[in-house]
Amino acid sequence: MVLDELFIAALILIGSFFGFSAALGLLRMPDFYTRMSTSGKAATLCCGLLLAGVATLFQDAQVTARAVAAILFLLLTVPIGVHMIARAAFRVGTPMWRGSFVKPRFKNPKKELQ
Repeated sequence: MVLDELFIAALILIGSFFGFSAALGLLRMPDFYTRMSTSGKAATLCCGLLLAGVATLFQDAQVTARAVAAILFLLLTVPIGVHMIARAAFRVGTPMWRGSFVKPRFKNPKKELQ
């Protein structure tokens, strides 16, 4: 019983840590694209670990099935959503951080019109 509780506590604490790092990444990152990257990755991992902790805590078939379904939904939709939002921001002309060494491989159609 104690080992189960320690495992659940570890899942919830690690998930909370990733949630905190996602929030910190939103505040500390210099531009829109890095903010999207940190928040998308860390928030997905945060929610996945928290849901895994909840599924382990309740040990009920319905709760576990819902948690697994939610984790799969998050793993499939959040990266695609983050990519689509970042791509739309690039097409609109949202500037990148000046300290970035990465040069975009694609031309921005908005800059060609100006």
